[in-house]
Amino acid sequence: METTEINSTAVGDYLKDLQDTICRALEEEDTWEKFVEDAWTREEGGGGRTRVLSRGRHIEKAGVNYSHVRGKRLPPSASASRPELADRSFQAMGLSLIVHPKSPMVPTSHANIRFFHAEKEGEPDVWWFGGGFDLTPYYGFEEDAVHWHRTAREACDPFGPELYPRFKKACDDYFYIRHRDEHRGIGGLFFDDYNQSGFEQSFAFARRVGDHFLPAYRPIFQRRKNEKFGGRERDFQLYRRGRYVEFNLVYDRGTLFGLQSGGRIESILVSLPPMVRWAYNWQPKPGSPEEKLHTHFLRPRDWLGIEGERSPDRDSPGNHPQ
Repeated sequence: METTEINSTAVGDYLKDLQDTICRALEEEDTWEKFVEDAWTREEGGGGRTRVLSRGRHIEKAGVNYSHVRGKRLPPSASASRPELADRSFQAMGLSLIVHPKSPMVPTSHANIRFFHAEKEGEPDVWWFGGGFDLTPYYGFEEDAVHWHRTAREACDPFGPELYPRFKKACDDYFYIRHRDEHRGIGGLFFDDYNQSGFEQSFAFARRVGDHFLPAYRPIFQRRKNEKFGGRERDFQLYRRGRYVEFNLVYDRGTLFGLQSGGRIESILVSLPPMVRWAYNWQPKPGSPEEKLHTHFLRPRDWLGIEGERSPDRDSPGNHPQ
């Protein structure tokens, strides 16, 4: 790709606008608390603005972070599969967010949009977009899963019908906790190294994915945030959050990139939940909603294959906890 095609300023402006939009929407849903912003700079180059909402009415913790960092040499996590990039200067910018709701009936959700650009004198520039969004429920509802994946498909459709199944599978494959032999949630979209359609079209696709996060997540949040729950459901939520921590610290590429590139630790680890627990060899009771999460939801499946088969009055996680 020609350098003149790349407009990193436009990417940064979009990501900052998206950060503003998502923060406003989450504040409206919580109704109690506001985001606190922490602007920071990086000694080697660049900086960002970390925004955190804590101890809200419906949101226990949310982080919505924008960063734009530069460096003279790529860290190992970014060049391991592409060693030809190891001696290039780079800039990386992105928006990354995580929402840890207070209610176990509301899923945790994560999204990010990234742009990466590496340069070396006398050689063509290398760049790509990446990102997506995924959903991690504690108690599963088919209505929510269908809505989530329908919105993900709508984000992809204008760019080709093959993209949704391709990036859905990539999401299922990526958010897999190998040492547990289980998936983190019900997936969504995950794409990386996306540049095959040129800068403008690739940027347009990244924007469309970013713009579809709120339409995918907000209706689910609104539907579930006032549902009743008790100590059993809260304990299970904290237990399942442990899986989230394990994935982020062991496998997540963004976390590894941030740590290896000398990133700001508070911003890198803001995705971790405020409270979590582990239990030795815990097993769900047969026939329980907790078991149904494992057997029915935490497995890759074609959620849109059941579209239209469930009506709202049949929307149940199965043996709903009292």
